[in-house]
Amino acid sequence: MKHQLIITILGADRVGILSQIAAVVSETGCNILDSRQAIYGQDFSLTMILEGTQGAIIKAELKIPQICQQLDLLSMMKRTSEHSKQNLEHIVDVEFSGVDTPGVIQKVTALLAKHEVAVSAFRQKTSVDKQNQCDTMKCKLVASVPAQTSMDALREEFTALLGELGLTGNIVENH
Repeated sequence: MKHQLIITILGADRVGILSQIAAVVSETGCNILDSRQAIYGQDFSLTMILEGTQGAIIKAELKIPQICQQLDLLSMMKRTSEHSKQNLEHIVDVEFSGVDTPGVIQKVTALLAKHEVAVSAFRQKTSVDKQNQCDTMKCKLVASVPAQTSMDALREEFTALLGELGLTGNIVENH
């Protein structure tokens, strides 16, 4: 029987971290099913889901904190149930941008949740608009929309919300 483990690793970024972590995962006999890595400022962030036998997962639970301690990284792990692949039938890109104000992300994601849209990836970039001297942001979400959801209704509510917030954006279907 296959077991699964979610791991999040954080710390100062340096060349070779991913390679060292992947080597330890390989030594345990686990397989990396999915992963996301990002650099924030000078820091490294990695989240991955491993799969393996119970023995392999136990080895990962013991060895990964050791390598993280050697590399001065923080790690957190949690066993999880079977990882299921994302429904690829109704994948959309949700993009929006404008002046950055508190609560924008909450309002947009609440609208998506209302329509039972599952967000699988989220990226936000904030920058300073030198001409207007204000913070601006660009966001992109990748999401799975249930088949029974009306894309027209979702787009209409999304556009109305962006208008209220003074933002621009769109929802694009990826078939």
